[in-house]
This record gives sequence, C-alpha cells and structure tokens, in this order.
Amino acid sequence: MAGFWGKRKREQEELQAQDDDLARRAEQAIVAADERIRTSGDELAFATAELGDEMTADFRAALDAVRTHMGEAFQLHQLNHDEIPDTAEELRTRNARIVQLCRWAEDLIDEKSAAIADSVNRVRNAPQVVAKVRADAADLEARVPLAQASVDRLATRYSDTAMQRVSQSAQEAAQLVVFAAHGADVFERRRDAGRNQEAVLALETATEATRRATALLDAVDDFEIEALRAESTLAEVVADSRNDLAVLSAAPDVPAVTAAAAALQQALSALAPAGSRMDPFGELTRLRAANTALDAAIASARYRAEHPLPTLDAVQHALDDADRQLGIARGLIEGHRGWIGADARTRLAEAERLRVDVPSLLPAEETREQALSSARRVAQLAAEALQLAQHDIDRSRPDQGWGGGNGWGGGGGRRGSGGDIVSGVLGGLVIGGLLGDIFD
Repeated sequence: MAGFWGKRKREQEELQAQDDDLARRAEQAIVAADERIRTSGDELAFATAELGDEMTADFRAALDAVRTHMGEAFQLHQLNHDEIPDTAEELRTRNARIVQLCRWAEDLIDEKSAAIADSVNRVRNAPQVVAKVRADAADLEARVPLAQASVDRLATRYSDTAMQRVSQSAQEAAQLVVFAAHGADVFERRRDAGRNQEAVLALETATEATRRATALLDAVDDFEIEALRAESTLAEVVADSRNDLAVLSAAPDVPAVTAAAAALQQALSALAPAGSRMDPFGELTRLRAANTALDAAIASARYRAEHPLPTLDAVQHALDDADRQLGIARGLIEGHRGWIGADARTRLAEAERLRVDVPSLLPAEETREQALSSARRVAQLAAEALQLAQHDIDRSRPDQGWGGGNGWGGGGGRRGSGGDIVSGVLGGLVIGGLLGDIFD
C-alpha cells in the first residue's frame, strides 16, 4: 500500500510541475505578444508613411485582428489572478488557450511583417531596379537586329515547321523592350505622384518584360546549336536504320517485323533531300520512333522463337489437372470443416478465385502464356491447400480411435503411419464423395 501512495504522490508532483511550466510559458507568451503588438504598431506607422495606406492595408487588418483576439488572452490571464479560487483543470485550460492565442498572434504578425518588409525594400530599391531595367532594355534593343539576321539566315536552311519556334522571336523581343521602357516611365510618374502601389506594379511588369525578351533572344542563339545537334544525331540514326534493314534477313520472318521494317523504310524515304530545307527535329523524332519499333518487333519475334506459344491442348491439360487438384482439396476440406485451419481454406479460396479468371485468357494468343501460368498456379495452390488440410487433420486426431485399437477404423490410420490421408479415413469415417472425387 505504501508503494501505491508513493507512486500517486510522484504522479501528482509531475502533474504539478507540468502545470507550473505551462503557467510560466503563458506568462512569458502574453508579455512577448503584447510587446510584439506594440512594436508592430510602430512598424505599421513607419511603413504607412513610406508606402501609403493602400499598400499597408493588409498589415493593418492583420494587426487589428490580433488585437481583437488577444483581448481574450488578456481576459483569461486576468481570471487566473483574480480573488476567485480556481481548480487545477481550469488553470491548465486557460494557460493552454493563452499560449495558443499568443503563438497564433506572433505567427500572423511575422507573416504580414515579412510581406510589408518586402514591399518596403522594393520601394527603397526601386531607383536601382529601374536603372537596371533601362540598361537591360538598351542592351536587348541592340541584340534584336542580330537575332533577326540569325532568323533570316536559319530560314534558308530549315523548314517553316522547324523555324516556327523562333521565327517571330526577334519581333516579339523588340515589342517587349519597348514595353519595358514604357513601364519604367510609368513607374517614375506614379512614384512622383505618391501612388507607390501602382509604381511598384509598373516596375514589376517592366522587369518581367526584360526577362521575357532576354529568353526570346537567347532561344534564337540556342536554336542553331540545337538544330546542328539534331542533324548530327539524325545522321547517326539514319545509318543505324539502314544497317538494321540491311541485316533484316537474319531476323525472324513474322508479320510484325515485316510491318515495322516497312514503316522504317517509309520514314527513311520521307527524309528531306540533300540541299533542301529540312526539319531535323521532326525527322529525328519520326525516324527514331520507327527504328525503335523495328527493334522491339525483332526482339519480340526472337523471344517468341525461343519461347514457343503454348498450344490450347497444353493449356487445357494444365487446366484439367488444376480442376482435379481443386476437386480433391475441396472435397477433403468440406468433409472436415471443424478440423481445417485458416491457411488451408485461404489457399483453396485463392485457387478458386484464380480459376475463375483462366477461361477469359484462353482465346487471345497474347494471354495464352498467362493462362498456362495461371492454371499451374491454381494446381499449386490446390496442392498446398490439400497438404495443409492433411496436416491439420493429422494434428486433430485423437490418440484412441473408434472400434478399438490405436487408430481410426482398426488401427490402420494412426498419426505416425506415414501421413497418407486415404489410409487414415478408409475405416469407419464417412467423408461424403471424397473417394468418388479421387477415383473419377
């Protein structure tokens, strides 16, 4: 009994220590949150003076919401220190709620403060940003004529389909450069008018315009290298495809291989003549697909030659064997329901479920192998179910049987007589149609 009271005292001391720690954290949290609200109010005043009311409206709304909800925290804190005595559970609940409210308030203030700090930085750094936008626009304007000259030169070598991705790039880049310069002008006008939010939006738009113009002009520069690389790869694929067609006589003579070879030959014939405008990207894609299809057809034909498709007779023979195994296992398990464990019944149920799906796999040649494999799996599961069921029956036999002797039906079916289920049930045990299933 002394041990019981000692354990209860330790538990009470631990709970009291936890409550004291929670109360201390609640005190610290409410002080920190109150200080954070005060400093955030000062931060909001400075941001409003620099950015205006419109850009700080979100921060102001968040701070108002924090003040409203923190009123509950202050009220709970006051209840903890009034003259009315409180239970430990009431104090614990109030302190937990105070900590929760203070954590939420600080998280919300952190989020909105970071957003307003980013806006302040953008406004403060705007002069440097707009100067960079103007410098980038001037550089891009000088690149536009060179890009247009590259497009005109490449158009004499590559087809309209290949040039589609860059044919208008130089013109679009020129329009974006004009738009970026206009955005910089709008920024300066809006900033001078004190409309900081509109000024920041105009500056962001101008910056994005220069970025897109740079990407368009870089794409023109990269196109020629990509096209040359595609031409080089195309030449390798053409040589490989012609070599595959040349040695095609060694491949199995099956319709799938013949059709794939014809498709590859057609793709080779469709290549643009030497000296004409070409589309290396499209031609490479089509030729590579045809070449891959021929390789796959040859590999499939060789696999089929090494692994002949099973005949319907072979599959039916395996299915008949599976049905015989299922019949034996089913008859034994149904005749000894009280003796058979879950493992044997599970194997039998799995075999029967798999047997139902086999007929749907027989008609199509591509699923005939799967049908044969499924039939063999059914036979295996049925054999396992029979073995497990026999083991369960052997374990369940009593030491003394009916009719005298040491076994069932005259001593021939003892547990140690070799495990043959037939010899164990021939004497005296009626098992329904099991013998008929075995000898049919």
